[in-house]
Amino acid sequence: MAFKRIVVKVGTSTIAHTTGLPNIRHMENLVKVLSDIKNTGRDIVLVTSGAIGMGAGKMGYQTLPQSLADRQACASVGQCALMKIYDNLFSEYNHMVSQILLTQNVMDGGEHQTNTVNTFNALLYKNVLPIVNANDTISTKEIEFGDNDTLSATVSTLIDADILVIMTDLDGMYNCNPKNNENAKLIDYINTIDDELKEAAKGEKSALGTGGMVTKLNAAAIAAEKNIPTFIMNGAYPERVYGIFDGELKGTFIDLGKRFYNLKIG
Repeated sequence: MAFKRIVVKVGTSTIAHTTGLPNIRHMENLVKVLSDIKNTGRDIVLVTSGAIGMGAGKMGYQTLPQSLADRQACASVGQCALMKIYDNLFSEYNHMVSQILLTQNVMDGGEHQTNTVNTFNALLYKNVLPIVNANDTISTKEIEFGDNDTLSATVSTLIDADILVIMTDLDGMYNCNPKNNENAKLIDYINTIDDELKEAAKGEKSALGTGGMVTKLNAAAIAAEKNIPTFIMNGAYPERVYGIFDGELKGTFIDLGKRFYNLKIG
């Protein structure tokens, strides 16, 4: 597949242990794969969760604190740690990274949106790999009802991405919650999001994360408004991203525009 511009979203459960502290092995594997893909001449934008969870781990919380102020404090501590790790890891493969923290007014249709798009374009033109997160330290909206699945879809539409890849702690979307049903079956291809699918998406989420499979379906719907397909995959195996180029995918490919029937999925 000729996907040139790729947005990859990685969740807290992929890059952090249940303690909230960084999962170094997973982060190293992720960075290695993304660096290799970038070496082919493709544009990569990484949307990362983990700041609040990582900050909570460093500050000694066992689960996310309930207080908004405490969560914002966790985000402030965790974002520094997160970017330090990413910068060090990507530097090993000679890739420069940047930090972009966004709030919801990025889609205001005016100056904020224009400036954001221009910044992304300038960075990608200079071969920089932007690393994006919500600006949880100053914005209450993203913490209160938002999630980085939605953020990744928003970024995809802003930069006219060719595909959105969402990494999670499951192999993809199932017909029921696989964490409590051993007979759950992976759904490898979706071209319609109906009520039955939304019901199947309801389930558990990690102790340190804010999203779930429902938010990933919502993100796919947002991306599809600009004909951008979404691939949901297990972030523990980042090498599976290569499948979007050779047409052999292991995960859930969401193709609401019905443009990619020829992919081999499974």
